[in-house]
Amino acid sequence: MTPTVEIRTKLRKLIDERIPSGGTALDTRFSDEDLDEALEESLTINVAAANLWEQKAMMAFSEQGGISEISAGSETTKFISPEKFKQHCLDMAGLCRDKDIVASVGVGSRVFEYNMG
Repeated sequence: MTPTVEIRTKLRKLIDERIPSGGTALDTRFSDEDLDEALEESLTINVAAANLWEQKAMMAFSEQGGISEISAGSETTKFISPEKFKQHCLDMAGLCRDKDIVASVGVGSRVFEYNMG
């Protein structure tokens, strides 16, 4: 799939990667080049999204370094466990792949009967 600005923007939404206000793509997990590579290697945007969700799942532990809680004075920040985040990413990858399958096959089902006689 050939990357464009519009497709890259849509892909960022599909993988829940927002560029922060006043920031750049470098302030997210995936640079524009990462997204372009995923798009070029995929037949559809949903396949690209599924692949990137799987990459996010692989990053789950290293991003937090296993830290589930940080305290500084009276303030405490709790993080979702890397395992839960990883599972969420894998679930999202599955949803994107399912979406791609439905789009390629079509909605609904057909039942055929063949009677030999």
